[in-house]
Amino acid sequence: MAVRFRVRDLVRNRSWPGRRPAGDVADRVCSELALDLPDEDLGEYLHDCLDLYEPGSKPRCEEAEFLGMVQEAIDRIEEGE
Repeated sequence: MAVRFRVRDLVRNRSWPGRRPAGDVADRVCSELALDLPDEDLGEYLHDCLDLYEPGSKPRCEEAEFLGMVQEAIDRIEEGE
């Protein structure tokens, strides 16, 4: 049995059949990240957080952990988890 869907509906909903809308996932992941990093100003877009980050502004181990957590959150949002 083939599943049919309209591309226009996928673009509008930003989700695949059987998945949550992308906004719900992004909101949940960003909320979790904000709880894990309460002292950080993450801004509205996580990609900007990585692009505007100044290397060396934190101790090396904290920097690696911070950047890893932000990248993991971005990946989770893109995958829709």
